[in-house]
Amino acid sequence: MKVLGIETSCDETAAAVVEDGRDVLSSVVSSQVDLHARFGGVVPEIASRAHVELVNPVVAEALVEAGTEVGDLDAVAACHGPGLAGALLVGVSAAKAIALVADVPYVGVNHLEAHLRAAWLEEPDLNPPIAVLVVSGGHTMVVAMDDFDRYRVLGQTVDDAAGEAFDKVARLLGLGYPGGPAIDRVAAEGDPEAVSFPRPMIDDAFGFSFSGLKTAVVNHVRRHPDDDVRDVAASFQEAVVDVLVAKLLAAADECDAKALVVGGGVAANSRLRARLLDVSTETGWPVCLPSLALCTDNAAMIAATGYRRLVEDGPTPLSAGIDPNLPLTAR
Repeated sequence: MKVLGIETSCDETAAAVVEDGRDVLSSVVSSQVDLHARFGGVVPEIASRAHVELVNPVVAEALVEAGTEVGDLDAVAACHGPGLAGALLVGVSAAKAIALVADVPYVGVNHLEAHLRAAWLEEPDLNPPIAVLVVSGGHTMVVAMDDFDRYRVLGQTVDDAAGEAFDKVARLLGLGYPGGPAIDRVAAEGDPEAVSFPRPMIDDAFGFSFSGLKTAVVNHVRRHPDDDVRDVAASFQEAVVDVLVAKLLAAADECDAKALVVGGGVAANSRLRARLLDVSTETGWPVCLPSLALCTDNAAMIAATGYRRLVEDGPTPLSAGIDPNLPLTAR
């Protein structure tokens, strides 16, 4: 079964063709980073207009790369939330149109569930129970995956997501946008112990909070304007990673996990990946770290999840809309 996936939830226009929910035949991503960099963050109206211009060429490229025509598709899936309303509408509208033309089912996919399942595209032998950390610019949560289609959200951020904190601190330090890669790059040359930043809610089993940490960085920079930016970035990054690792380990204990999985854009952070590999060595828990292409927003994870939802739940009605605040609810 060949499923075309379309992802337009934020600032990446992506399309992919995945066969039987696991074999990636193509994956095309067009980034809008250059469009938003001058503003220091994603501008929703600019993102939406760019998706309108890019979605058809990106879908066409994905089909050509997969050696597939519209008539060969068995379903079309699109992210219908959470995300930016205008951006979501572009992808969902395109997916419905293609599904109508091809006379195949349309499937709406939860962006968070797609991140949850991205690891299976590279590690198909992963077996639950599994503890999953989903960490990105808009979301930070730990999930207990008790079975392939049964999971529980154990906790999530009460304010800023980790990726959002990275962007704001990078802007404060003059490192540009996107903040995650910029801080990761600069922190590699800094001392992570130079500044003792707080580890917010680290004693709370599953909750996250990064707003206070961001404020702590602001206050430190104001008091110590001459401190090396590399040291400040490294110390901030270490504080975030400490919290993320602690929560994932708590989730693993909670669900008697057989393995640990990370998904979302911040999963590309080199320090987080290194720490989790150390954890694997120390504890014996296997750790699945998706490739960088599967960490950031992509349509392969949408197509794979769409296949799963189609098999388990059936098609999504064409009358179904988008949900910019769609939660990841327990199944």
